[in-house]
Amino acid sequence: MTREGQVVGWEESAVSLYLIKGQYRIVRSQPDGDSVHFFPGAPDAFTRLHLDVRLGAGGAAQLRLDAIDALETHYTPPGHGGHTLHQPLELAHAAGARLLALLGFSDVVRKGEVVTSASPDATPGYILTRFGDKYGRPVSFAFAGDIDRPDLEPVFTDSALLKTSVNHRLTAEGLVYPTFYSKLYPDLRATLTEAADAAREAKAGVWGPDATTSGASIHAQEDLSERLVIMPKLFRRLAEYYALAPGDPSLAGFPSYMATLNDRLYVISDAHATGFDTVVEVAGDTVRLTKPITDLIFMEG
Repeated sequence: MTREGQVVGWEESAVSLYLIKGQYRIVRSQPDGDSVHFFPGAPDAFTRLHLDVRLGAGGAAQLRLDAIDALETHYTPPGHGGHTLHQPLELAHAAGARLLALLGFSDVVRKGEVVTSASPDATPGYILTRFGDKYGRPVSFAFAGDIDRPDLEPVFTDSALLKTSVNHRLTAEGLVYPTFYSKLYPDLRATLTEAADAAREAKAGVWGPDATTSGASIHAQEDLSERLVIMPKLFRRLAEYYALAPGDPSLAGFPSYMATLNDRLYVISDAHATGFDTVVEVAGDTVRLTKPITDLIFMEG
């Protein structure tokens, strides 16, 4: 690949991510605990870096914060005419509020999930990224403030730098679930795993009520939104399954439904690639993961 006439070799980029400087703006958007609007200072930043990213009105990129997944505040199962659902909102909103505070916003006012005002209008920041996901969102580590590095250049991203990202800070505070994908560098994954393990041991944030591996008993579909705290990726699959039969809480067909999906992952402890369905267990009205969340690496879709 070339960048402004310079050849970028594997040896240069293998342990680096691209630095993009810009601003965060949140008014008239719906930021949650793992997604926020970012406006690059160079309007053509993603094009110049050959990243497949789609920009919205005014040049906004909808970030997908790498390696973390916050409880859902507004999720609509695709393709089934399902209603918009959420997970327990106290923790979901706590993650979103903390993200905005870490990025420098205060006095945030929302109408529903939409931010109607905040102070200031924009805050400076930067992201480290190297690809966009299938929805055109840059998969990023996000940071507040500035950095003394040239814009649009690769930056060696080690554990020390990662720990200053909002991704790591939200993980360390237990406000989000770690959710690892195949393009995440192993050393960065190890640092995030350490933070997540410490938060889980302390039962911080989501980890106090978490039922992902202990077992979530579902007596009514509303339990997903009002009572149960589970890994958001598992929540989304359950929401999609229930959208096929609104009102019926039975999990009897969930294993077969999961087996029809192309959710591939790698189980670290088993050194084995498999399907998401193989680590999901159903017993009566209870569903759980049979492996720790940090033992799983999901394949990018």
